Amino acid sequence: MGEKKTTTTGEGLGFYKEYVAGMMAGLATVAVGHPFDTVKVKLQKHNTDVQGLRYKNGLHCASRILQTEGVKGLYRGATSSFLGMAFESSLMFGIYSQAKLFLRGTMPDDGPRPEIIVPSAMFGGAIISFVLCPTELVKCRMQIQGTDSLVPNFRRYKSPLDCAVQTVKNEGVTGIFRGGSATLLRECAGNAVFFTVYEYLRYHIHSRLEDSKLKDGYLVDMGIGVFTGGLGGIACWSAVLPFDVAKTIIQTSSDKATERNPFKVLSSIHKRAGIKGCYAGLGPTIVRAFPANAAAIVAWEFSMKMLGIKRD
Repeated sequence: MGEKKTTTTGEGLGFYKEYVAGMMAGLATVAVGHPFDTVKVKLQKHNTDVQGLRYKNGLHCASRILQTEGVKGLYRGATSSFLGMAFESSLMFGIYSQAKLFLRGTMPDDGPRPEIIVPSAMFGGAIISFVLCPTELVKCRMQIQGTDSLVPNFRRYKSPLDCAVQTVKNEGVTGIFRGGSATLLRECAGNAVFFTVYEYLRYHIHSRLEDSKLKDGYLVDMGIGVFTGGLGGIACWSAVLPFDVAKTIIQTSSDKATERNPFKVLSSIHKRAGIKGCYAGLGPTIVRAFPANAAAIVAWEFSMKMLGIKRD
């Protein structure tokens, strides 16, 4: 229980179905979570910078965006986010599932094992960090434009594509991968925490429902997905938010020679803004983590069921 298996029927296509289900999880994550992510990025940029407006909290930031830009302001940069997350989640869930099957080998399926979950999640996180880094750089640079922006008008990007093109033009190909180390650290550690919490919670809840009439109910499965995915998301982001703050600062800096070592960046932020600065954006991040990750897990599990991939 808690481990994934493909059915005998269509087993040859199971490999591809895992990736399709993961893509659906990514789309659900962005649709639900992007507005919270925009608030988080602006808090991280403004409240750790020595200049510009400092927001009181996430609600203050969100209200400023809604007053000046409307709802579309909360979805600034969503285009690159949808594309990136669809591909990233497809890879993450697919690689994680396949790695678990490989590492389990012939071992009995008697519950979640950290020696299988953690390396599988970290391996998937390492791979997707190379996809996420450039798409999140574009997303973050688009998000810090608009309301209360510190970016001069003459340096603002017209679209995500313009942002990507201008970044490569001005900083070279390596420029689009700025913040890669912070992204790698965040994804490896974050996914290990997320999938460990998710798998263990799911296993123990299903164990308690083993002899219950509720065991196979669709609404019950959805409720378990919401609960386990949501708590997994909160645990994940609580653990890795400082790396995310460092990534935002590195990726949105206009200085080509800016420090790119995430630990040195965090040290600088700590000296300037204390531990609170290292956790800038914590409020909207935690508020976002539960619904966004719950949506991802529900979409993933529902898609697997529709595609004929069974889970014990």
